[in-house]
Amino acid sequence: MTRRSLAAFAPATFLSKAGLGRRLVQLKTKEPFFSQGDKSDCVFYLQKGSAKLSVISAGGKEATIALLGPGDFVGEESVAAVAGLRLATATAATACTALKIERKEMIRVIHEQHTFSDLFLAFVLKRSMRTQADLVDQLFNSSEKRLARVLLLMAEFGRSREPLMRIPKVSQESLANMIGTTRSRVSFFMNRFRKLGFIDYNGGIHVNKSLLNVVLHDQPSEQDVQKPSIRDSEGLL
Repeated sequence: MTRRSLAAFAPATFLSKAGLGRRLVQLKTKEPFFSQGDKSDCVFYLQKGSAKLSVISAGGKEATIALLGPGDFVGEESVAAVAGLRLATATAATACTALKIERKEMIRVIHEQHTFSDLFLAFVLKRSMRTQADLVDQLFNSSEKRLARVLLLMAEFGRSREPLMRIPKVSQESLANMIGTTRSRVSFFMNRFRKLGFIDYNGGIHVNKSLLNVVLHDQPSEQDVQKPSIRDSEGLL
């Protein structure tokens, strides 16, 4: 391949249009990209919407392990040396537009186009760092701090300059699964965050950047807000 053809390749263009070995797909909310145990034969590039990765235990218990947004790859493990089976289920958390790239085409572009392989490697490293951070969060941080961190990540904290950032619709049960606690505890923390002005309910959940105080400074303390009753808190979300 010549230098000219390499220079002419634009990853953004490749990831925005259908072509040989790739096609655009539309998914409705709760529609799966793929399911745990499926053949790992393609990669999705998320253009619009948000998705979640979840795993199901032998006993049928489901846990959400990652949230993905525009610019993320879904199912990147399919480019491994030996194609295997999906280890998780990817589901559209909102209506999604994605580019479905066949495994063979994905591997070809990674090998031939350095600009694309750099972009893909950056994503894989970012996901690896996020996974490590999630593990540390689960091992050492309180459930309240874990919830604050998840809400900030869902709001794509750092990408927006707006003081209030809207997050995709999510149930308290899903949040509880993500941070390893009970639904009643999530409801209690959400009530407390709202009373302190860290989040707001106005046609959806809006996250204030001040919620970062909970992650950085362990705020609020137990004395900051009177604990609401479980009965009062069940109606939220």
